[in-house]
Amino acid sequence: MARKKKEPKAPQLPKIDGVIDGAGEVVEQKIASTIEENYMPYAMSVIMSRAIPEIDGFKPSHRKLLYTMYKMGLLTGKRTKSANIVGATMKLNPHGDSAIYDTMVRLSRGYEALLHPYVDSKGNFGKFYSRDMAWAASRYTEAKLDPICNELFKDIDKDTVDFVDNYDNTMKEPSLLPATFPSVLVNANTGIAVGMASNICSFNLREVCETTAALIRDKDHDIMSTLPAPDFIGGGQIIYDESAIKKIYETGRGGIKVRAKYQYDKANNCIDIFSIPPSTSCEVIIEKIIDLSKQGKVKEVADIRDETGLDGLKITIDLKRGTDPEKLMMKLFKLTTLQDSFSCNFNVLIAGVPRVMGVRELLNEWIAFRVECVRRRTYFDLNKKQEKLHLLKGLKAILLDIDKAVKIVRETEEESEVVPNLMIGFGIDETQAEYVAEIKLRHLNKEYILKRIEEIESLEKDIAELEAILASKQRVKTIIVKELKNVADKYGKDRVSELLYNVDESNESYVEEVPDYPVNLFFSKEGYFKKITPQSLRMSSEQKLKEGDMMIQHYESTNTAELLFFTNKCQVYKSKASDFDDTKASVLGDYVPAKLQMDEGEVPLKMFVTKDYNGMFVFAFENGKLAKVPMNAYYTKTNRKKLVSAYSDKSPLSDVMWLDEDKELMLTSSGGRVLLIHTGVINLKNTKNTQGVAVMRMKKGQYLEKLEEYTDGLFSKPSRYRTKTLPALGAFLTEEDSGNEQLSIL
Repeated sequence: MARKKKEPKAPQLPKIDGVIDGAGEVVEQKIASTIEENYMPYAMSVIMSRAIPEIDGFKPSHRKLLYTMYKMGLLTGKRTKSANIVGATMKLNPHGDSAIYDTMVRLSRGYEALLHPYVDSKGNFGKFYSRDMAWAASRYTEAKLDPICNELFKDIDKDTVDFVDNYDNTMKEPSLLPATFPSVLVNANTGIAVGMASNICSFNLREVCETTAALIRDKDHDIMSTLPAPDFIGGGQIIYDESAIKKIYETGRGGIKVRAKYQYDKANNCIDIFSIPPSTSCEVIIEKIIDLSKQGKVKEVADIRDETGLDGLKITIDLKRGTDPEKLMMKLFKLTTLQDSFSCNFNVLIAGVPRVMGVRELLNEWIAFRVECVRRRTYFDLNKKQEKLHLLKGLKAILLDIDKAVKIVRETEEESEVVPNLMIGFGIDETQAEYVAEIKLRHLNKEYILKRIEEIESLEKDIAELEAILASKQRVKTIIVKELKNVADKYGKDRVSELLYNVDESNESYVEEVPDYPVNLFFSKEGYFKKITPQSLRMSSEQKLKEGDMMIQHYESTNTAELLFFTNKCQVYKSKASDFDDTKASVLGDYVPAKLQMDEGEVPLKMFVTKDYNGMFVFAFENGKLAKVPMNAYYTKTNRKKLVSAYSDKSPLSDVMWLDEDKELMLTSSGGRVLLIHTGVINLKNTKNTQGVAVMRMKKGQYLEKLEEYTDGLFSKPSRYRTKTLPALGAFLTEEDSGNEQLSIL
């Protein structure tokens, strides 16, 4: 096996007279080694020590802060200034005071981000549901640990978890907290690492404890029967989708739709929103509704304001007269984040390895973690009781002859010989002898010693009980179940988020009510569009146009009509008449390429108006071919704004015409020849970009110039321009017909 050649290390550049020799030179380095040596350690640090929570439900920053507060005695004492907590936490967390304080704010009761906050706060801590409500500085606010933290630190001093050195090896800190309930699922947690992320939603504490206990008793327990859905601090209404929730429970990934709660105040004709999804904020919702109102998409709103106060979140929407609040809210659910989806990604560090797990797997990992905590606590208690029993047995030995013990001590000349002499005199070991030697003189009476000896029997029972627990995994699990029940009874709350069953969102899909009224639609050669009501047109019919521009199309239709704009790049842009504002003849109107965001250099050629997509298009190309395509080929079920390959690009387009039925058309070439043809001889093609069929034969250098509908009486002898075979060259106009044509054009 060939040995891998080591890469030579870059030489250290000498520093000469304060200047580094070779500074500024470009040194080649392999990107693979750069990533391995520089980027990978950073990525691993972010994943392992910053962004991803562990099985106890905490990131390192959370754990360091809470443990610091625990050591400060803030579990039972009075609140202290937040600045004191931040300063003390710096001994464990090597970050700035701002980052540490931000962490504490997000764990606080005042911030309202957690179902069960860990920090009991006093002062302004901002609000989770408000983007702009900033929290006060740490010197103004106060905090202590919330009572539920008793469950996080319970028996932490009994070797239930490992302790590690802090960043400068001057203190010890826990690697995990021995939480007596699955805090990883009880409170929401979000983190973005390098190449991965974590987003855990919150669940009701009572339901989580009940589910965990049931899972301990029966590994095949149906989780959804006791844990129906997540529970969000903001409340809201969860649109219950059993398949979506089942997917999250099984894979740890998926989305949950949450919508706001509201009430209609009939007296004031307003809607009060008092609960919003956890993924949005008041400001985002208000700004979106204002924007929709300006665009004319939400015309029922008279005013909207943020009335959040001491009573909690409140957004008030004043309605215009005659507005149906239910229909308006259905519309706002579709158009704003009043209904939003919470994306779940249950990514948790297990033994230093990030794993995406479903709820069952996650709870099983927590149970395994908690079993180890209880076993370590039991072993710790067993050792302590065994040590005490050992000392009391030594005390029992001297009970037979207290005077002998006193005599040995009195007759021993050197203090260092007291313990060895007691060991020899009573046959006890050094530890027992040390304990006996340290007894106070006032305790050298039978009453004291007899009371201590009475503890022996109790200790022996306790030790037997602890040994039995260690020997039985089932008894350990029974202890965990009992602790879970105590937590649920003491700290459990009712569900905050309401579950909405049998919500058929397809039936709720809102259709914007577009007012329907008569309009006149104008389209100019330069690409300007105007929508003018008949009343406005009667008042002023003189059209304002750019210099050199002219109106080429005019339709009388209604505001609900659909518009199709064919462009020079074989594309068609679809729009609605209602998308354009009503205007007047005295203004230029909307510039269609800008309004419809056409491609650079794209120019609209023709506009067509329809409501039912009946009829057909006839495309005339410069090479003399005609194509006939049904208009319904351009109909789409979705609101697509642009269709590519709208017609053939094999030859430049001369003109396009809409017909409701087959008619006789007049084709004119650039050479002056005219051909009459009935469209019935052309087959209808559903393919939009069909090349068509050759109809008019072109001489070299000539092209098809015009396509017009033929009207009876235009020519004195129309048969001259008709043909039985295609393609045909056509005929020149006679003097008589030439005059008629001139008159028709004028």
